[in-house]
Amino acid sequence: MFACIHAPGEIARLIACAQDFSPQVEQTDAGTVTLDIDGLGHLFGSAHEIANAITRRAGIPVNVAVAANPDAAFHAARGFSGTSIVPQGDEAKFLASLPVALLAPSEETAETLARWGIRTFRDLAVLPDLGVAARLGEEGVLLQQLARGEHERPLVPVEASLRFEEEMELEYPVELLEPLLFVLARLLGDVCRRLEERALAAIGWRVRLQLENAADHERAIRLPVPMRNPRVFLKLIELDLEKYSPAAPVVKVTVAAEPAKPRTAQSGLFIPLAPEPEKLELTLARIAAVVGEENVGSPELVDTHRPGAFRMRGIGIHACKPSTEKHRHECLFHLAFRAFRPPLAARVQADFISAPGIRGKIARQAGPWRTSGDWWTPDPWSRDEWDIELTDGALYRIYCDAQTGRWFIEGSYD
Repeated sequence: MFACIHAPGEIARLIACAQDFSPQVEQTDAGTVTLDIDGLGHLFGSAHEIANAITRRAGIPVNVAVAANPDAAFHAARGFSGTSIVPQGDEAKFLASLPVALLAPSEETAETLARWGIRTFRDLAVLPDLGVAARLGEEGVLLQQLARGEHERPLVPVEASLRFEEEMELEYPVELLEPLLFVLARLLGDVCRRLEERALAAIGWRVRLQLENAADHERAIRLPVPMRNPRVFLKLIELDLEKYSPAAPVVKVTVAAEPAKPRTAQSGLFIPLAPEPEKLELTLARIAAVVGEENVGSPELVDTHRPGAFRMRGIGIHACKPSTEKHRHECLFHLAFRAFRPPLAARVQADFISAPGIRGKIARQAGPWRTSGDWWTPDPWSRDEWDIELTDGALYRIYCDAQTGRWFIEGSYD
């Protein structure tokens, strides 16, 4: 089954309305769209109820027609006002009174039909098939099929718009955060509902606040995984606006989502459950509001030879590749290094070392390895490193700072 919506000059609105009901939407002409409504009966009921739902969703005066093929629905929507339901099998009878000009024949064919006295769909439909084919050719055959409501063809869908944006102009400027969050909650709910209708989620949000007598205030929020929980989004935006408040009263609010496919994950029976991404993101946002964004994340090594150098990067959820048997076998021979932060100050005398909580005689050692760097900066470094084993079997890495001559225990090996 197909439905056709006709309203001259409102094509963008018609396409948006049709895409709320079906992904198969065709812009048939400048003022008409056709959509595939197969399967909507389970949601809306009969063809009349589907047509009424489309009319209500459009929000403007439209002609809606439902038929078994797209061209019959198209001509009914163009030729009849209001709602039309074309009975399957009786298309020719239903369309019989429509003027033949709706078929948009070529100028030469239109002139021929006028000379023959063909004025309506009925007049063309009852002509002999062979005579029409002999005198009007392929065009005449197609026009006669259209007049009888018998022509079958697939739809040519328009590309679905993936722009999920809502805006609201406020009646008066808003200065407080609470009424602004009320507006944001409504807009976020509308966008999330549209995302859910298309089986999508949001991986990021942009919030633009038009201010009174000031430049626009824009903020962007990036999410670790696609989500579509409006409450989570509202809380993240609230925490962001508390830290980066607009400089003037707000007169217009716009929110836009960056769509993405929802995250799917399957946990193993014997793998501990990880925290939900929504709760984890809210927790990190609250921590960042207290300690600063630059102090929240996971440590990442910096491309330098400086020992212990790292930086913080945002926490994301990444898929892990399964290890091969070879890799698991190799891991049996790797030692884990547990770094002391900060390094423990130590005293080294001959073959004896002591530090807070560590004391013993050095049984074996490897080194030294001299490393240095950043000599071109105000903060250069240079040191000699050793790996040592004490008589009790403990393994440590120690180093001597070449600039101060002081000894430190950097960490232990497991």
